[in-house]
Amino acid sequence: MAESRPRVWVSQPLFDDLVGRLAAHFDVHATESVTEHSPQAIADALRDSAGALVTLNEKIGAAQIAEASHLRAIANVGVGYNNLDVPALTAAGIVATNTPDVLTETTADFGFALLMATARRITEAERWLREGQWQQWSFSTLLGADLHGSTLGIVGMGRIGQGIARRARGFGMRVLYHNRSRLPDTVERECGASYTGFDDLLGRADHVVLVLPYSPQVHHLIDAVTLAKMKPSATLVNIARGGIVDEVALADALANGRLAAAGLDVYEGEPAVRPELLALRNVVLTPHIASASLATRRAMVALAIDNLIAALGEGPQAGRPPTPVNPEALATTAGITTAKRQGA
Repeated sequence: MAESRPRVWVSQPLFDDLVGRLAAHFDVHATESVTEHSPQAIADALRDSAGALVTLNEKIGAAQIAEASHLRAIANVGVGYNNLDVPALTAAGIVATNTPDVLTETTADFGFALLMATARRITEAERWLREGQWQQWSFSTLLGADLHGSTLGIVGMGRIGQGIARRARGFGMRVLYHNRSRLPDTVERECGASYTGFDDLLGRADHVVLVLPYSPQVHHLIDAVTLAKMKPSATLVNIARGGIVDEVALADALANGRLAAAGLDVYEGEPAVRPELLALRNVVLTPHIASASLATRRAMVALAIDNLIAALGEGPQAGRPPTPVNPEALATTAGITTAKRQGA
């Protein structure tokens, strides 16, 4: 009797032609419509699966993998992976992967577009026009802030942060950055960026962009205290993760003139957005679309599929997924036993 093929769960509808590649290797169980999976539904889907292709919507921790004795790999479609409990996965011998690099330039494009829209009050202006409030031209209507000649502060200077810095050079902006570690001199010169402390960056920047990875250590990094260190004329853009910003404190600062404007693509409770933010006109709100170009989203899915096929020991890259998050788990994914996974 032929051996049954490993089961793979696809958590959300993606691109059928790309996901179809999995069918050559696995028994694919794909979710047919956009679904908000409950924690128990995720656990049920993973129970008999060898691998999973998931999005940022699916939160996977110890409880979801407790009975998944066959699970060997989870391929996350996204560069961030704070939806995954990586230590729990590693302890269980489950490799996790992400999709870096392929979305760098598209996300940097969007970050700069959001910065421009925020500084120049573009969405506020469109809303005002659509409401019929433009009765005559006025010299002082909707005055915004310049980007050219201003100081940009980038918090988090990874690939995307560097991409934003390169774009800023074209606008003649002075670029400051803060990062966990300072970049090599050659990279600083390429980006035209100067390293500085976090508080100094906040105090000097006319525009601040957040591009750092989320972790518990940076939860509400931007709060009432740090917002008070920024110029009242400054703008804040977040394309990182929602939990980095205390949204109540941000809304209060925006409403009371302690910050000029903000642009947000990510939210702490997404897809829910705080009503305090929705009520404000000096905040640009977009629905987590920084990487949402057709070409880039396809590239993300394609890389996640490459990761899953390789992690499960199929194809030319068998055992060597291109972008593992926890490579230490790779040594245990092959040949792992049910007894070991269940703690026997």
